[in-house]
Amino acid sequence: MTVLIAGGGIGGLTAALSLHAAGIEARVVENVREIRPLGVGINLLPHAARELIELGLGDELARIGVATLENVYADRHGNEIYTEPRGLAQGYKWPQYSIHRGKLQMLLLDAVRDRLGPDAVRTGVRLEDFTDTGDAVRAELSDRETGRTETVEAPALIGADGIHSVVRAKLHPDEGPLLYSGIRMWRGVTEMKPFLTGRSMVIVRHRGVEMIAYPISPRHINWVCLIRMSEPGPLVEEEAGWNRPGRLEELLPHYRDWDLGYLNVPEMLSGSEVLLEYPMADREPLTSWGRGRVTLLGDAAHPMWPVGANGASQSVLDGRTLASELARADRVEDGLAAYETARVEATGKVVLANRNMNKAAERARLARQDFGRITDAYRRETGAEVDHLNARESLTPVR
Repeated sequence: MTVLIAGGGIGGLTAALSLHAAGIEARVVENVREIRPLGVGINLLPHAARELIELGLGDELARIGVATLENVYADRHGNEIYTEPRGLAQGYKWPQYSIHRGKLQMLLLDAVRDRLGPDAVRTGVRLEDFTDTGDAVRAELSDRETGRTETVEAPALIGADGIHSVVRAKLHPDEGPLLYSGIRMWRGVTEMKPFLTGRSMVIVRHRGVEMIAYPISPRHINWVCLIRMSEPGPLVEEEAGWNRPGRLEELLPHYRDWDLGYLNVPEMLSGSEVLLEYPMADREPLTSWGRGRVTLLGDAAHPMWPVGANGASQSVLDGRTLASELARADRVEDGLAAYETARVEATGKVVLANRNMNKAAERARLARQDFGRITDAYRRETGAEVDHLNARESLTPVR
């Protein structure tokens, strides 16, 4: 069978590679006309790095990413409060990578086209609607350039079409708007020398304002600034812009006197090559994602606050689990049901753990024991303890 995946992001492309590795073909339709290496930095936690390494992408990940060594929690003057090892240094068998999102997406895209064929990913094609007939899924596709529409059939449809998912909207039409945390994020990438070990991530919080910075190459620092703007509530239209250009003059006053010694924050913000603004939003976890021959994956299934650096990693795990369950099932519907059984509750815990960690950090007294307690609780809540992950069987599908 050939599974249809709507969405050519990290989750959709990982799913295509994993299905192919399991002996199941896939094709991907992506709304944008050209997939380009856009965006800013993200993190791949050890559980996701493991899965991509087992797909044969380990050397390329090491080439384009930075293996994170430590998280350093500091005050706005650079005084260390708490330092936590990460990845291999923390005892995991696999590294944690800080990596440019666009470069990771292009790595996955190249691998899909190399392994599944040059036509495995169709760009400029939008999923408009779908119908599960019981024997197959009929998907209505439109070509963005010509406007022509076509109907294709597939044994399964995977909605990996992001936070504004067409598939989710049809499966769950009464959900309402996204839930706004009240925090806005500004993100950028600045060409400058890495700080501390060269593989350190620094996290600073002061009076409701937060900054996170880490290298994504030997010459580039990715940074995120988070500022509480309001109380939580529904994401109203004027706040709903995604990836819209940010304005430095709105951001800089909050960080004007932040100098860590090894990192001048105003200089870093002012020198950014790109400045994007996002609302920090999520949704309440669902008790089920799809039905029959249709399901969800990645941000379409479980949008989450980026507090735990876990969004892309959970999308990777989705794709690997989907392939494993479809490969061992006798019926498509049974495979998708088993996939949801494995992932719905697990990802729901991550969504809630991200909220809990952010709220706990806002209440913290900036004491060493606070950060240790918060990060330990997060690993327990998300099932990411070192011993558990090191002992877990591989998700690698077997033909």
